[in-house]
Amino acid sequence: MEPREKDFWDKAAIVLQPVGGLLAALAVAGLGFFGSQFIERRQSEETRARFASELISKREEADSALRKDMFVSIIQSFLRPESTSIDDRLLKLELLAYNFHESLNLKPLFFQLERDAVKYGGAKGSELRDRLSKVAREVTRKEMVVLEEAGKSFERTVDFDDLARNPGGIPLEPALLKLNQVERSFLLVVKKVDSRRKEMQLRMEVKTRNEDTGEIRTDDAEFWVGYYDFPMIDHVRLSRDQRFAVILRNFGGGSARIAAVYFPGAYASLKEKPYVQEMVKNLLQTNKPAEGTSR
Repeated sequence: MEPREKDFWDKAAIVLQPVGGLLAALAVAGLGFFGSQFIERRQSEETRARFASELISKREEADSALRKDMFVSIIQSFLRPESTSIDDRLLKLELLAYNFHESLNLKPLFFQLERDAVKYGGAKGSELRDRLSKVAREVTRKEMVVLEEAGKSFERTVDFDDLARNPGGIPLEPALLKLNQVERSFLLVVKKVDSRRKEMQLRMEVKTRNEDTGEIRTDDAEFWVGYYDFPMIDHVRLSRDQRFAVILRNFGGGSARIAAVYFPGAYASLKEKPYVQEMVKNLLQTNKPAEGTSR
């Protein structure tokens, strides 16, 4: 039997067979090279992330230890007021206010030092009260910057002459605010003014519309607001883990300027933790699939 003459494809197979083996070897080598590079890069990223996490954790531990020692040292001086002068206690209150205003209700300490400053009288007492006011305003300013960024706010002016003509109280212009799909109408009514302590008594009315039933729910509360009321601590708890606070910006000259902020409960002070029911409800709402989508 005569051998069959090789055609084009037979010749091509003879040429391409070693080439194919070479390409396969190159592909395996390339896959191994790039695969090892990818694994090394991932390991390097994980190492850097772990190092950064450990560094942050250690820094937070050191900061917590420092803050704890500072807090214990300062608070003990207030438990023994007879051992320190009012200047020392005012300095320590400044340290507390600037470092722990988000977790402590410092209003009683401000009032105590203000009473002590009043006893001094004269230029010394006036200087001490000015320092107290300056600290309180600065803490309030810092907290409002954070809360206004996360929520909604509005400002109103109170005319003391209007209140004198309407002793039953003067309603301020209402505000309609929407936060996290919850729309509420806020009305503030000024009932009393204490010029000596620079405080005002307010009544708050909040109307919330139920999106499912269309019903309007009305909640109210009464409270006093002054320079020593800090919004992260002194606020009104609302439904859906939300908060509402009023602060005093200016008082004097026959009028006062107030600011109100409507913000999420996550930005409240550390002591104002949400109830377990609110946490569970928020988690269920977060994990609930959007309407029209399937699981």
